[in-house]
Amino acid sequence: MLQRIQTVFLLLVAICMALTFLLPFWTYVTPEGGVGYSLHSLYFEEINNEEALKTFFPYTFIAVLASAAIIVAIFEIMRFNNRLLQIKLGALNSLLIAASLILAAYFATDFIKELNVVGSYGLAFFMPAAALFFNLLANRYIRKDEKLVRSVDRIR
Repeated sequence: MLQRIQTVFLLLVAICMALTFLLPFWTYVTPEGGVGYSLHSLYFEEINNEEALKTFFPYTFIAVLASAAIIVAIFEIMRFNNRLLQIKLGALNSLLIAASLILAAYFATDFIKELNVVGSYGLAFFMPAAALFFNLLANRYIRKDEKLVRSVDRIR
């Protein structure tokens, strides 16, 4: 199980998606440092001089999709003896990761338009893209293993 390269790629998928919980997707701080905005996977935070106002509702969808991607990646690792199921789970995981990336980009551009500020994208914005890349590599190697097993079965 852990000897296979696709397991390493799937672990990297889970790590990248877990990092989206810790890091912000988009941030903006005024030059004076008084007011700031930050978009995380669970909430949007508006930071004033004395208080921080957090809004949770539509932004938790990013966290739900990221959690689902982590769970699917770990479940995919555990199903190492059923490569066809792994391929299907990999396709599902690609959809979940892409949806979280698209949703984060939508919310970030919505804040840029709504607040009329130009912030900076955080490292968490690029983590789903890296996870999607690692998931595609894992799927490629899973398909390669399945093709090898089928070719050996034909020889028998």
